Amino acid sequence: MANPAAASAPSTPAKSQNNAFLTPLLTDRRVVAVLGLGFAQGIPFLLVYATQSAWLVQAKVPLATIGLMSELTIAYKLKFLWAPFLDRHDAPLLGRWLGRRRGWIVAAQILVALALAGVAFGDPAHWLAWTVAFSLALGVAGATQDVVIDGWRITVAPPERQALMSSWAEIGYRVGNLAAGAGALYLSDAYGWRAAYLCMAVLLAPGTIAALLAPEPPAAPPQEGGFVETVWAPIRDLLARLGPLAVPVLALVAGFRMPGYVSSTMAIPLFKTLGYTNTDIATVTKLFGFWIALGGTFLASAIIPRIGMMASLLIGTVAASASHLALAYLAWHGGHGGAAFWTFAVTVGIDGFAYAFASIVLITYMSRLAATEHAASQYALLTSLCALPGSLLAGLSGFVIERTGFTWFFVGTSLIGVPVALLCLLVARRHGPMEAPAA
Repeated sequence: MANPAAASAPSTPAKSQNNAFLTPLLTDRRVVAVLGLGFAQGIPFLLVYATQSAWLVQAKVPLATIGLMSELTIAYKLKFLWAPFLDRHDAPLLGRWLGRRRGWIVAAQILVALALAGVAFGDPAHWLAWTVAFSLALGVAGATQDVVIDGWRITVAPPERQALMSSWAEIGYRVGNLAAGAGALYLSDAYGWRAAYLCMAVLLAPGTIAALLAPEPPAAPPQEGGFVETVWAPIRDLLARLGPLAVPVLALVAGFRMPGYVSSTMAIPLFKTLGYTNTDIATVTKLFGFWIALGGTFLASAIIPRIGMMASLLIGTVAASASHLALAYLAWHGGHGGAAFWTFAVTVGIDGFAYAFASIVLITYMSRLAATEHAASQYALLTSLCALPGSLLAGLSGFVIERTGFTWFFVGTSLIGVPVALLCLLVARRHGPMEAPAA
């Protein structure tokens, strides 16, 4: 969620930068609110994706089915279809009381909590259809929450404040991910999956409190146009600004995280197959991984202004794809019944660091591509485009592993990054190493 404007900001002493970063948390309620809202954003996705796969493995659901169930996050890829309507219309009942942005945020959080409760009372070992239905509902509610919180963040603060807002939102998001990852896995080992999912529903409360205390930005004026025009207007604007580079740039966005989406679908099933417990997985991927991810985030923030956007993208896609070879090594080495803990920690750490670095680079690039007047809709469009191809391909991952095994599967996902790296070189050659196409 880094803001590209940070790249051109004048340098200041480290102490002044720290003060400028920390002081608003105590003096600006928008910053406090975005921290809580970012936390709420970080909860749903893992619970319908990576964390849930641990439950499914325990329930003896076949790997091919687990791979197909990754498609339940399809709403995160299609959210651009309804994002423009959330920009233009108030939420029923709550909109009149809280305003357009906050009303939709609270409505979405209520739906997320209800969907989590629905998943909690399911039993995938005996009634998988129930889990599928409520997981799909959780994906729709979580994607809607993302859209409305991003819309609030972009409109509530002026452009010069967006870097700060994005930074605190990212911190909140990572803490929410930690709760939905490590927290849910620890709780599942101690109290069972039903208690874990119900606790996650309760953890949405800080986000709801943040929404209630947050200022409401001015609502956009009514605009003419039906369904097609509402959806098409931000797409048309983006294509017009990209011009001849529209196809390679959008292909770059679509392919950049494809290896990561395909790989992450089967990461936890690999860990479980090697004999690691939920507690082991939570400790390494979430607790230890949280600090590893912060390191990747800070490194990306430092490198982008120094070497340029396109060079950072190239490094990001190469590093993230190559890091899957660490998972291939883990699969080849074996977990020795869960005893090879440090081999597990190091290989997963390599993958997590590269993933975090690449993610921040891509977020910065997509932020540069979005125009201010269509920021929420175009950002939703770009994130959907980023996620859709990889998610669709991930649905086949279980079938591939049944034929090739885990080792060759992760070698294959690393090779997906080769054409993406070539696209980076093509776009950089046409636009230069320092800049993205002009927004």
